[in-house]
Amino acid sequence: MRMSQQGLLTLAQNSIVELRFVRRREKRGWSPYRRMLGTNNPTILNSAPGQMALHFTPPRGPPPYPWIQKNLVCMWDIFWQDWRMVPAESVDVVTVFPLQSEEDINKWWSYFGLFLENMTAGDKTSFMNQ
Repeated sequence: MRMSQQGLLTLAQNSIVELRFVRRREKRGWSPYRRMLGTNNPTILNSAPGQMALHFTPPRGPPPYPWIQKNLVCMWDIFWQDWRMVPAESVDVVTVFPLQSEEDINKWWSYFGLFLENMTAGDKTSFMNQ
């Protein structure tokens, strides 16, 4: 599903999203696409598990370039555990994990514990390179 920049920003505030997009910079030997799990949800990121398991750190300031005019979306990359810019014009939303209720948040942490927490570096790289 394709989205506008504002739609993707709103979605990232209210959920965790699995995204697939065209890499802005080609990496020799890698897929031209990048996948990621990302969010800007303050409840997840500022929680104790978010700070421990996701190693969340608040931004140190605004990016030094006009990211909004470049049609980019800044969000926390759960695998890289850092801020990433996503090109809104080429993003496909693959999966959405809504975070509207305590039940949704508990489902996310269960999913994280079952499928993501123990992924190896190779598993993460394979996921991101699809």
